[in-house]
Amino acid sequence: MVSRSSCISLLELSSADMLSFPQTPVPLPRVLTAPGIIPDVDSSGDLDVFSPKTRQKIILVANFLPLHAQKDPESGRWCFSFDEDALYLRLKDGFSSNNDVVYVGSLKVDVDASEQEEVSQKLLEDFNCVPTFLPPDLQKKFYHGFCKQYLWTLFHYMLPICPDHGNGFDRNLWQAYVSANKIFADKVLEVINPEYDFVWVHDYHLMVLPTFLRKAFNRVKLGFFLHSPFPSSEIYRTLPVREEIMKALLNADLIGFHTYDYARHFLSCCSRLMGLVFESKRGHIGLEYFGRTVYIKILAVGIHMGQLESALNHPSSSMKAKEIQKQFKGKKLILGADDMDIFKGISLKLLAMEQLLQQHEELRGKLVLVQIINPARSTGKDVQEAKRETYMTTRRINEDFGFPGYEPVVLIDRKVPTYEKTAYYALAECCIVNAVRDGMNLVPYKYTVCRQGTPKMDEALGIASASCRASTLVVSEFIGCSPSLSGAIKVNPWDTGAVANALYSAITMPDLEKQLRHEKHFRYISTHDVAYWSRAFVQDLDRACKDHYSKRCWGLGFGLGFRVLSLSPSFRKLSIDHIVSAYRRTNRRAIFLDYDGTVVPQASIVKTPSPEVVSVLNNLCDDPKNTVFIVSGRGKDSLNEWFAQCENLGIAAEHGYFIRWSRTSNWETNPIATDFDWKRIAEPVMRSYTETTDGSNIEAKESALVWHHQDADPDFGTCQAKELLDHLENVLANEPVVVKRGQHIVEVKPQGVTKGLVAEKVLSAMISNGKKPDFVMCIGDDRSDEDMFESISSIANKSCLPAAPEIFACTVGQKPSKARYYLDDTVDVVKLLQGLATASVIKPRCGSEIQVSFQDTA
Repeated sequence: MVSRSSCISLLELSSADMLSFPQTPVPLPRVLTAPGIIPDVDSSGDLDVFSPKTRQKIILVANFLPLHAQKDPESGRWCFSFDEDALYLRLKDGFSSNNDVVYVGSLKVDVDASEQEEVSQKLLEDFNCVPTFLPPDLQKKFYHGFCKQYLWTLFHYMLPICPDHGNGFDRNLWQAYVSANKIFADKVLEVINPEYDFVWVHDYHLMVLPTFLRKAFNRVKLGFFLHSPFPSSEIYRTLPVREEIMKALLNADLIGFHTYDYARHFLSCCSRLMGLVFESKRGHIGLEYFGRTVYIKILAVGIHMGQLESALNHPSSSMKAKEIQKQFKGKKLILGADDMDIFKGISLKLLAMEQLLQQHEELRGKLVLVQIINPARSTGKDVQEAKRETYMTTRRINEDFGFPGYEPVVLIDRKVPTYEKTAYYALAECCIVNAVRDGMNLVPYKYTVCRQGTPKMDEALGIASASCRASTLVVSEFIGCSPSLSGAIKVNPWDTGAVANALYSAITMPDLEKQLRHEKHFRYISTHDVAYWSRAFVQDLDRACKDHYSKRCWGLGFGLGFRVLSLSPSFRKLSIDHIVSAYRRTNRRAIFLDYDGTVVPQASIVKTPSPEVVSVLNNLCDDPKNTVFIVSGRGKDSLNEWFAQCENLGIAAEHGYFIRWSRTSNWETNPIATDFDWKRIAEPVMRSYTETTDGSNIEAKESALVWHHQDADPDFGTCQAKELLDHLENVLANEPVVVKRGQHIVEVKPQGVTKGLVAEKVLSAMISNGKKPDFVMCIGDDRSDEDMFESISSIANKSCLPAAPEIFACTVGQKPSKARYYLDDTVDVVKLLQGLATASVIKPRCGSEIQVSFQDTA
């Protein structure tokens, strides 16, 4: 079963402890990424330009296919049908009719290897499904092992601190997880048309799948949605493979979460583990990652209204509702419907019910908690213990408060069909979801819709169709649907007394308040259904991918560390050969170099220049054709000391407030800035933030004040920097200064003092002295250097120059910049300078120097 396009050579995990994965045998064609351009990032092969009539597919990838599978014992033939309760099946309701939907996932039954080809063909032709067929041993290690015993428990805040609470990390289970993800990737690659199709991956089972797909197609349109909670960084950081998973997720174009809390935890991990900073761009949260913007989507999933209404109108549902109504006549029903697992809080719910009956004797005989227990999705002693505790507590409550004809708690421990659940929902006075941690939980949504009723259900229950509807919800504050249910009574499930009080408030609430709360919930749920959710996600995914074919892409890294570098076609790495060639054929050169992050690493504790840097600068300065300047934000005393051996090196300190043309010349000051009374206002403000932000400090310069937060907590330091920026802008609004944020700093400096002004002065001086530059190079790494990039470009276009000089504006690191070139790091910068120094012709300098004062060029 192979479709028209298949896969190229996939990512091989290179680390020693990874499994050896076979390559997928069928080669994929290369694709056009822009008119007339065939990228060299994809593997070679026959060119295959897809027909414009090709229908766009949305490939939905999840652990299990939305199918029921059963084998006829007599004929031995497999029978399949869609699982109408599966969420993934309903996503297509939000897609355009022009889209085909393909499902990729596993079946919930084992299929013999001899039958897999036939089953695959049938599922693709009849259901648009592509089964993955994981070997049973791999499936066990992948799903019941790493997914359920480790990831699922960790994401629900259970740390493996001892054998009785969670399981320790097992490298073999991690290898199985990666192997399974690669099998899923292979199946996606069998059906994908990478130029047109979208891939939407679901949940924690497939978190490294994006790396395999991004490796195969650098421009794949890829979204990921996490249906479970994402834990706080303190919890997530305990994961031994934390960076591998984070890097894999960042290979998606759009990452979705149910709540802001989950997204906030993910962004915190990106900051603390990866050093990434997020920004809100016109309401959309984005992370810059190697030239790509990875967007974050926050939207809770909805339910399928039509499916529930259809179930309510089913004759079986009406009959069951009548039966339940008769069984509990004269009693109020509280309903709970949960999977049997350790995080659903069923035992805590029962304890709250017990306390409620103890405190309010008048409710005995009149109030019943019906607890539906769905089959457990995982196995283990924790689940068995939770089930045993549930039965013991139920037995105790019924013995203490029950009597003939009355049981306060009714357990329904079996797979309950949808029609029966909807009947219970329709009749329950209150619904309680008491989970201690849950990704979303749609039970409150379903309950609210069923309480709204339908004409047929109303007729069965004897309710007037024009009557007002009412419902009450008690929900844990630790579940994903809680933020969207503003009319629900929110509880801490661990506080059983508070839960008991919430239940009492719910069942004794005035009818008008019940109706108003119900109307508010129903209005939200009916307008934010599953179709709205899927449509919104795909629209945002389309927007996130709109720049894919306008940029050049390179694959970097090995194994699960693979990522794609994406850059504008006009923004490219500066080739040493290219610049040396221009350097040799020119005679009047200006070279501007930033200091921190350019010639010395930003994170280095040792801030003095290395002997290697000093040597290469001397070689460049000794060439009489060169005018070389270090342009830094640092103070003049430090720079003067560090570069004392560089006789002909020009230095601009404090962003150009101080400037000297050589070691023997005097320091000049910028005449624009003469009033520093603003320091008396700014310094106390900075000091107060320093006292409240551990790891921060103030650097006092002659012309500026800088607040550093590089050693502070990343999240808190960034938050405080934003607040300080606003504070300083307010108190200094009438002062002749500018307040700017830089890399881990907030700086206040006089207006008109910029690195761009330094470049402008030096170039103007060269022109005035008849040495019009024919080569200008500027290298820097942060926002302050962008002024230099802009200045050298503007002065190069002046009409006074006989010919346009060779311009090389280069930023350090791949990031948005006004520069046309980039170098990866300070090592690359030093190599480039060495290449230029080698190409220099060293001759004694003549006595005259290019030197003018600020006043002369003002």
